[in-house]
Amino acid sequence: MEFAFTDEQLMIKDTAESYLQEVSTSEAIRAAMETDLGYCVEQWQSVCSDLVWQAIHIPEAYGGLGLGYVELVAMQEQMGRFLFCSPFFSTVCMGVNALLLAANETQKQNYLPQIIAGKTVTLAFVGPAASSFGGQWDDDVIETVAVKHSNGYTLTGEARYVVDGASSDYLIVAARTQRAVNLFILPKEQEGLEIEVLPTMDQTRQQAQIYFHDVQVDASALLGSEGNSQTVLANVLDLATIALAAEQLGGAQGIMDMAVDYSKERVQFGRAIAGFQSIKHKAADMMTRVEVARSGVYYAACVAQQVIEAVAKQQPVDTSAISEAASIAKGYCSDAYFKNAAEALQIHGGVGFTWEYDVHLHFKRAKSSEHYLGNASYHRERIAQLLLDGGR
Repeated sequence: MEFAFTDEQLMIKDTAESYLQEVSTSEAIRAAMETDLGYCVEQWQSVCSDLVWQAIHIPEAYGGLGLGYVELVAMQEQMGRFLFCSPFFSTVCMGVNALLLAANETQKQNYLPQIIAGKTVTLAFVGPAASSFGGQWDDDVIETVAVKHSNGYTLTGEARYVVDGASSDYLIVAARTQRAVNLFILPKEQEGLEIEVLPTMDQTRQQAQIYFHDVQVDASALLGSEGNSQTVLANVLDLATIALAAEQLGGAQGIMDMAVDYSKERVQFGRAIAGFQSIKHKAADMMTRVEVARSGVYYAACVAQQVIEAVAKQQPVDTSAISEAASIAKGYCSDAYFKNAAEALQIHGGVGFTWEYDVHLHFKRAKSSEHYLGNASYHRERIAQLLLDGGR
């Protein structure tokens, strides 16, 4: 595949870079970390009203910009590079994708314009059995149960590791019925919900645990039709995995830039350490990881766009293609980001461990995102299984 950005895509990427460089400063990140929501509400509303990033790949029929997944990934890369604290990943890369792939026309007409207006949504799908250390992140670890009755459904159980679960206006919940896995959408204020903010390693992204105490929802809360969500959920998770890999790519670039800049300033034995051969080798290895990661991420973004277009046209989806592309990107980017963060810490020396420098922010984000949605080992095993199943 020969890939090149269009002029419009370059403009979107450059706009995101210049904006985030200005607003997502070290001071802004640290201030957002101290808030209850984990991000600045005024800044997010500005993003929604002025830049309309939340509508990036929502079709124009619902008031969105109608752009593609490559454009989304290009923005997500810059958010990772500058550690932008916002509900973009949970809302756009998880919630909107779930609505685009699972919701019926009436539900899309209802919820997508609300998101364009600034409402937030997230996906709650795995239970406590999903280990944060690279365990399963698929429908096998869904622990929420939905029991059908005459007026709708009753949800019981719990979901863990829900990104922005405490701050989102809507929750899209994966729950098991007698037939299959289904997706439900409900407001955060729904009676019977108990939301607990989880302590996390990465303070730039909040997670929550959600308990469902006999939550009563109408039949209209079911996205699409009953029994159609198992494959849809797998596609939604692959789309989110590709977006997370793009964020890791941006983080790997950002921490490399930070390390190189510092090496030009730090003087040892009478000269900047950037001139030492060992530092040059580290920087070269970091750059190689970034460029290889970029190839994998944008290949996966092109595959993701094909899936979204196929769903929109009600055509069959090649699930193995997007699963393979997502695992290739996430498997490599997980290692690349963490290795670059570790190398940057070494280049910074003792001060790299201190709170005053931002190295630790990337280091924690790298470790947290490495395990979210499956670590490198999980995805390499997944690729191997896909190859075996495909007979290749």
